[in-house]
Amino acid sequence: MQFLLAFVVAAPLLGAAAALLPAPPGLRGSSPDQAVLRHGVTVTGAVLAAAIVLTLGFDHDRPSRMQATTDVSWIAALDVRLHLGIDGISLPLLVLTALLTFLCAVYSYYHPPAGPSPKAFVALVLVLESGTLATFAVLDLILFFLAFEMVLIPMYFLIARWGGAGRQAAAWKFILYTLLGSVVMLLGLLLIGLRAGTFDMVALATDNGRSLSTSVQVVAVLAIGIGLAVKAPMWPFHSWLPDAHTAAPTVGSVLLAGVLLKMGTYGFVRVLLPVAPDGMHIFAPYLAAFAVVGIIYGSLACLALARPGAKGDLKRLIAYSSVGHMGFVLLGIATLTPTGVNGALFANIAHGLITGLLFFLVGALKDRTGTTDLDSLAQDTGAALYGKAPRLGGLFAFGAVASLGLPGLAGFWGEMLAMFGAFDPADGLNRPAYLTFMALAGFGTLLTAAYLLIVVRRVCMGAPAPAPAATTSAATTPAATAPDTPAPDTSAAGPGPAAATRTPLTLPDVRGYEYAAWSPLVVLTVIAGLWPALLLGLTDPAVQKLLSGGKS
Repeated sequence: MQFLLAFVVAAPLLGAAAALLPAPPGLRGSSPDQAVLRHGVTVTGAVLAAAIVLTLGFDHDRPSRMQATTDVSWIAALDVRLHLGIDGISLPLLVLTALLTFLCAVYSYYHPPAGPSPKAFVALVLVLESGTLATFAVLDLILFFLAFEMVLIPMYFLIARWGGAGRQAAAWKFILYTLLGSVVMLLGLLLIGLRAGTFDMVALATDNGRSLSTSVQVVAVLAIGIGLAVKAPMWPFHSWLPDAHTAAPTVGSVLLAGVLLKMGTYGFVRVLLPVAPDGMHIFAPYLAAFAVVGIIYGSLACLALARPGAKGDLKRLIAYSSVGHMGFVLLGIATLTPTGVNGALFANIAHGLITGLLFFLVGALKDRTGTTDLDSLAQDTGAALYGKAPRLGGLFAFGAVASLGLPGLAGFWGEMLAMFGAFDPADGLNRPAYLTFMALAGFGTLLTAAYLLIVVRRVCMGAPAPAPAATTSAATTPAATAPDTPAPDTSAAGPGPAAATRTPLTLPDVRGYEYAAWSPLVVLTVIAGLWPALLLGLTDPAVQKLLSGGKS
């Protein structure tokens, strides 16, 4: 188990170095590009297999205990250790990261990204995977910060080199926002480690803030919280996200939404809740308020983009929807209750599965039509996606209804539990305020359903047929109603009864490699929705222990 966890974290980094080397003669295939893309599939597949074996070997009867631990001294002068381990909180995120990266590698093998050499692309994706996996596996504050920062440079280059229009500006905005937030976060982490006398996250969680004064906790929560809020992304630190998603390549958008955003919310749960409980108790109402504003703001932004004539970009709309969905995660954390925090962790996984699927689908739409503009996608006669590519349209509708929180699918449980947590927050929190937050979050679910159903109607069903032209006053004159007046020629008319008989324009439907890349996300979305105990059984004991100060 120790070896498996170390392999999961280190193998992508070693694979990234190997990707930059020339392929051995027997493994080059038809071209060097094919060889390096196959290398990416092989490495990410091996990491996913190791993560699955790690899950099977995990002691599910004691998910609150750190397992597969490695603890080796690294920088003795600062007592910084190479400390790795997983529990019921980190294991699902570890597997999600390995799965999404493997699916991205499979998709890229059959549909290589347009841009520079695939060598650099594969190496950057593997470095990104290693940093993300390390974030969820390390148990030392300094290592946590290093892993947290490790993903920034790969994502910057993925956007800047393989992105679409506006990629340079979007990449710079992404790196500047996240770096500035990380500088402030580092100061908070150092403050905790130096005042407590250790950077070990397990020891700090067991101490539960007893060695830190309230003022130190308040400063630490403020500093670390800003850095985590930028990555989450929490309103008003979210403005880098829509530009980054709009410009990023498909694989970049899937990984950014599916796993990178989770690093911020994971930091709130793993670091701030157990290490600085008094500081979190003070800031929790403010965190909840910002979360609810994000839910409403993200939904209203999506409604504005979804309306006809707005020239809304579908990737931008899904990015704004992530602001709202991550608002539910932050609201659950801000309740400081097991119910709310479990809901936040469940919503993290559900968002990764569903939004990853949606970005895959939007990328496929752009490849087929050359655009992600909603007005353009809703035009061109017929039944839009349902008539042109019915399987693709069906998958898109599935992703949308899963994202709006349809009961029976994964998106439902996290949001519901977050609102249940707000209904009865932790002792000492203002319950009337949290009831208001709950009501606003509930209203946000209605807005979410509204804009996603509008998007499904427009993208999958097409633009509605225009109403018949109004009868003019001349039509009532005897000359206009004379028997020998010829009927108007409707053979070239626009949408209407005659146009409805035309064969809809067709697009390539779902291809084999797309089924391979997307089917696991669909299946897991259904399984998590029908059997939530599969995930909650892992997280709940660990959350109970975390909120009780290390006591099982």
